[in-house]
Amino acid sequence: MAKGYAARWPGSPGKNAWMVAAVIILTAQGVVAQKVRVEEELEAYPTESVDLRCEFVDGGSLTKLTQVSWIWEPVDGQRDNIAVFHPTYGQSFPNMAFKDRVIFLHKELRIPSIRINNLRMSDAGRYTCEYATYPSGNEQGTTTLIMLAKPKNSARAVTVQAGSRSVAVARCEAADGKPAATIQWLSSVGGNHSTTISNGSDGTVTVRSEYRLVPTAADNGREVICRVEQRTQDRPWTEVLRLSVEYPPTVTIEGYDNNWYVGRSDAVLFCQAKANPEPTTITWTTASGSLPDTVVVEHNKLMVRKVDDAVNTTFTCEVKNKHGASRQTLTTFVIEEKREPVEEPQTGAVVGGILGTLILIGAVIAIVFLIRKYQQNTEGPPKHKPPPPVKAGSSTEMLNKPSEPPTATETVPLSPGEVYYEPTGGEPVTILDEDANEALNGGAPPVLNKDAADGHHGNDSSNHGPSSANIPRGESFVSTPMYV
Repeated sequence: MAKGYAARWPGSPGKNAWMVAAVIILTAQGVVAQKVRVEEELEAYPTESVDLRCEFVDGGSLTKLTQVSWIWEPVDGQRDNIAVFHPTYGQSFPNMAFKDRVIFLHKELRIPSIRINNLRMSDAGRYTCEYATYPSGNEQGTTTLIMLAKPKNSARAVTVQAGSRSVAVARCEAADGKPAATIQWLSSVGGNHSTTISNGSDGTVTVRSEYRLVPTAADNGREVICRVEQRTQDRPWTEVLRLSVEYPPTVTIEGYDNNWYVGRSDAVLFCQAKANPEPTTITWTTASGSLPDTVVVEHNKLMVRKVDDAVNTTFTCEVKNKHGASRQTLTTFVIEEKREPVEEPQTGAVVGGILGTLILIGAVIAIVFLIRKYQQNTEGPPKHKPPPPVKAGSSTEMLNKPSEPPTATETVPLSPGEVYYEPTGGEPVTILDEDANEALNGGAPPVLNKDAADGHHGNDSSNHGPSSANIPRGESFVSTPMYV
């Protein structure tokens, strides 16, 4: 048909070939359009119901439908007819496994949807809606039914005995689930786990896990957590387990205070035992075998009614459970007088006081340091450079010193035998700067004052000491003596 249509179409050979391909594609699409519409995949749970929908899509052709059948394929290669509908002969359910559980939702050939009630895990598989048609032959569509099952989760601790071999101390199980569950262990005990998987006849899966370790007495009562995750669960399932490790008793004696004085009436000893299971018997004895008459025993407590020399002995406490026995001894000493307790220094208070004092001292030192630093920052360095120091009595000072008017002095007569010393000038001056002195005199030697050279009371040199010009520099601070 397509070949004849291309032969009648005018044009180039290449164009004709393109048109032939287009006609073939359109024809194939027309054939595909006549198909069976179904859902590709469905999920369901046991005891529930599921609807398998099927519809024949005609596409406007003149295909005639003869009958429709539902075929179940639980595994590859196995095909079982479970439901048939014929417009004339009605419906039929040839498979006994689905009898009374399958019904047609519509008594119409073009919509042969069915419902399966009271589902079983074994109902999983492929379901094919197959039409017998004319003239195109059989048309079909397949739906895969996935059966899901929530696992039955459980966990328990296993009672074990302390030992040196690794054993299972806890078990966790997720039974009859689909798909298979995942089991995890959360613990700080430090063991390991092993997991096994087994398949059921109905397609379910059971997962079992064991938590293993080398058990010790310290592991008794510790916690491990079983965590189960599976597709059908909204959230992970968890169970907290307390390990149960059995071990023989360990014994200690408490209550002795080294102050059993003669006449004391409240002396008590306690036999403390740790064991799993609980101790079955607790027995008190002494080194001599029997207990003194002043001693009373109540379970694990030994009470002395009145302390005397009879309890100056060694006490033994023996504890038993199904895994063994353990004992502990204690020697008591009876003293004549009561020993007054010595108040021990409160170490905590002393240490606290020392630390508090050190902290206070450190705080005071820090405050003083900050205050001094603040004062230094406030005063600051000088804002100008001070002038260099000037030598006292130097020529520069003498030049810069302003002249003062002479002042009148009152002369007081001297008493007989008194000696008067008159200074040669205002203040004794020692000229250290020779160059400056020569500069002041135009480079000539220094000239002494005439009046000072002649004296104050005449020109008789015999009545005067040496001239001031001849006085050594060391004696220039004392004037020439004058005799009256």
